[in-house]
Amino acid sequence: MVKTAFAERYVHPLPENHRFPMEKYDLLLRQLVYEGTLDHSDIFEPKTIPMNTVLEVHDGQYLNRLMHLELAPSEQRKTGFIHSQELIQRELVIMEGTRMCCEFALESGIAMNIAGGTHHAFKDRGEGFCLLNDFAIAAAWLLNEKKRNNVLIIDLDVHQGNGTASIFESNEKVFTFSMHGENNYPLHKEKSSLDIELKNGTRDKEYLYELEQALDQILNKFSPDFIFYQCGVDILESDKLGHLNVSIQGCRERDRIVFETAKSLEVPVVCAMGGGYSPDIKVIVEAHANTFRHAQNIFF
Repeated sequence: MVKTAFAERYVHPLPENHRFPMEKYDLLLRQLVYEGTLDHSDIFEPKTIPMNTVLEVHDGQYLNRLMHLELAPSEQRKTGFIHSQELIQRELVIMEGTRMCCEFALESGIAMNIAGGTHHAFKDRGEGFCLLNDFAIAAAWLLNEKKRNNVLIIDLDVHQGNGTASIFESNEKVFTFSMHGENNYPLHKEKSSLDIELKNGTRDKEYLYELEQALDQILNKFSPDFIFYQCGVDILESDKLGHLNVSIQGCRERDRIVFETAKSLEVPVVCAMGGGYSPDIKVIVEAHANTFRHAQNIFF
């Protein structure tokens, strides 16, 4: 079964203003274990990531200020959080969860972080509920440790992976692909290796066509030996922030396309859940659970 990082139970409870949408993580884990998609033995406990690993990506001054809760109120507002030691600890555990997922994926083909996907974090600042960038840190670790040579980041969250794009803008070993809402956050988009911008109201057929065409285009010029997949479910028609009209069936098909592509290439995948803001949390949990079900069915 697919190895899965779960950070939420290993840090102190977050203050009330931090809990939405974080409650989905515990509910998702419970559902996956209940239905047998995951076993308790598949769930691993990340520790705190070593600071030298974080510093391969993030600015030392920013990291120091973050760790000591020295960011100004205006900087905290951009992240969407009031900062606390509990919040920072949670972030460090999530970072290590994604890095550890790389180790498991190299062995078994795939691993999942039930949180992660913090793609709005830049080298020297946080934004949009992201303080540090887990895919960037893990990708840098893979490259620096010479475990892999060419990393593809597939970001299908409804919001552009602006932080990730900025961090790797001049790194030819990392291909950043973001397919996102044209009129959605962030207002100022960075330049990924490939950006596909979707109109408001985009439905299943167009969405899946654009995805398949983009993957073909990427694989014709880039040969990845590791894939990170940001699979936010804020593309759903029910999502209050997404502005797309993708059905839960379309979202499930999206995951199948990505996983079957990776499987056919025999390239390991690390997957992080990313965003999801439908008013009915059952819809969010079901959409995320579909990702795990496909991972289990395709890779094991």
